[in-house]
Amino acid sequence: MPCHHLLPVILSVGLVLLPAASAATDDGDQFVYNGFAGANLTLDGSATVTPSGLVELTNGTTHEKGHAFHPTPLRLRGGPPSQGSPSSPNGTTTAAVRSFSVAFVFGIVSSYLDFSTHGLAFVVAPTTDLSTALTDQYLGLTNTQDDGNASNHMLTVELDTVQNIEFHDISANHVGIDVNSLSSVQSHDAGYYSDNNGSSSFQNLSLISRDAMQVWVDYDGDATRIDVTMAPLGMAKPVNPLLSHVQNLSAVLAEPSYVGFSSATGPGNSRHYVLGWSLGTNGRPAPAIDVARLPKLPQVSSSSNARSKLLVIVLPLASAAVVLAAGVALVLLVRRRLRYTELREDWESEFGPHRFAYKDLFHATRGFRDTHLLGAGGFGMVFRGVLRESGVEVAVKKVSHGSRQGMKEFVAEIVSIGRIRHRNLVRLLGYCRRKDELILVYDYMPNGSLDRYLHGGEGDDDDAPTLDWDRRFRVIRGVAAGLHYLHERWEKVVVHRDIKTSNVLLDGEMNARLGDFGLAKLYEHGDHPQTTRVVGTTGYLAPELVRTGRATPLTDVFAFGTFVLEVTCGRRPMDDQTLLVDWVLQHWHGETLVEAVDPRLRGEFSSDEACLALKVGLLCSHPSADARPSMQQVLQYLDGELPLPEMTRAELRFDMLALVQRKGLHVMSCACSSTVMSAGTISDLSGGR
Repeated sequence: MPCHHLLPVILSVGLVLLPAASAATDDGDQFVYNGFAGANLTLDGSATVTPSGLVELTNGTTHEKGHAFHPTPLRLRGGPPSQGSPSSPNGTTTAAVRSFSVAFVFGIVSSYLDFSTHGLAFVVAPTTDLSTALTDQYLGLTNTQDDGNASNHMLTVELDTVQNIEFHDISANHVGIDVNSLSSVQSHDAGYYSDNNGSSSFQNLSLISRDAMQVWVDYDGDATRIDVTMAPLGMAKPVNPLLSHVQNLSAVLAEPSYVGFSSATGPGNSRHYVLGWSLGTNGRPAPAIDVARLPKLPQVSSSSNARSKLLVIVLPLASAAVVLAAGVALVLLVRRRLRYTELREDWESEFGPHRFAYKDLFHATRGFRDTHLLGAGGFGMVFRGVLRESGVEVAVKKVSHGSRQGMKEFVAEIVSIGRIRHRNLVRLLGYCRRKDELILVYDYMPNGSLDRYLHGGEGDDDDAPTLDWDRRFRVIRGVAAGLHYLHERWEKVVVHRDIKTSNVLLDGEMNARLGDFGLAKLYEHGDHPQTTRVVGTTGYLAPELVRTGRATPLTDVFAFGTFVLEVTCGRRPMDDQTLLVDWVLQHWHGETLVEAVDPRLRGEFSSDEACLALKVGLLCSHPSADARPSMQQVLQYLDGELPLPEMTRAELRFDMLALVQRKGLHVMSCACSSTVMSAGTISDLSGGR
């Protein structure tokens, strides 16, 4: 069977690889590692074997992945074909996958007992090359393109330490069985069933407790059943498995296969270890792991012990200084409380997990110093920060609000948006309130805003960073995917209300992420949005939004159309009193559309893709809301899955300025009046939501 048809079996476990002091094999049918010192494993990424014999898959580096494989491939098939076994191209049935059993000991060491970043996986795969896999929630196993494809032939049993809405995880401490993707077909909170006097009761286990635990994965080839069992280290294997799922692996696995472990980190600094590992095939159980020979997990040092010892020494020697120290401490405490005073109300108790302490944000940004300032605009200033305890980089935005009217609703929506997870959306981590400020905390994007790459070097082309066409088209497609998720795929309809290039950020791999949800509006699917004050940015405002103040997904589509034209042309939405859409229309009428493309690309772009982007931008920027496409249709246009509708020049012969003026609203007075503008942006955070 060709190698590219071989199928990975992955047991995604949020766990840690362990050391190998000895390994025994029996004709390739079984092996056991009682620690990994001296083991000849195939390692890549951040994976390494420590001097003590631990397999360390991740070393505390953020957004990293590591893999460790047994060097010899295994043959898991044998015996007569079973019912439901896959067929070869000539119509014959292949042999069934034999029963096999796996046992391993793992541990996760995080800086905090209540926070970790993603998990680890035991994997059976046709290759040891997983270089195309992504980090974070993909666990170093799949990526955005191949996750969920039937051609993956993938089975995963995961012990995951992060709840990812994208994969429908049940909790941040769960075990799951997955088929062909990281979305579990069956899952359960981590733990085991104890046997007491013939009765069985569930006992919870915390995957990030820093304690070593043992996992057993057994496949019964006759019953085509997968059993997953776990227990604390040193405890006998429980009689009842934690999970049991019927799945014929003869339709999933192929020959030969490699077995090993994979893990990945996100923005935190967790470390994943494997201490021991054994495997038995052909119906034989996995050999017992000698717990006494396993290496020990590294321990997180406790600063509290050091402080206690210091107090024991100092207090007897300085009793007189205690009174003085108490007085000084009292003064400092009062000053500190005044310095970090926050605004808290009773209704905020329900949002506790999403609220940051002002003290933590103050220290993260070094007191909101100018040296940490990332940018400023009509809605406030954004600072780069590093949270002291977790080491996570964040972007902290300070927003002023003039009154407390509507603040409860505003915070409720912010917290709700904080549950959104999508690869093209900047994650909103939480908020803080202090005096007359609202502070929003986001994931930090190291490559800054898209606006910087399009306009940051105006007047100095030599110093201006720019993006090639391939990256620009990928940015357009990524923002479209994020908006489609907000409008149609999430549990509520989310209208962003402030789509612009400065709110599109680039992550470490230059992927586009739509951010700044400070103005977003939520409502239930099937409902109609309520009229509100006009908010947004000049040049991106749809005509009907200026007239009615009612933000809808189609007003987002209009702003997205302007965004697409700006990215493609490299020009701002309004230049010298000329709207960008009108300028592009002139090229359309003159059949010189390709000449509207940013000249800084020096002709190095796909004219077909560029013209497609410009036409999509014009269609989305149509002054009539009913003529605009949905974001799902936009994605289909960009992916070539749906042809663009016929757009005659007569239909496109509209003038945005004239249209708005015919409605009795002079666009320039609307866009530039100081009564509604603040640094180029219309805003109202207190009563305008």
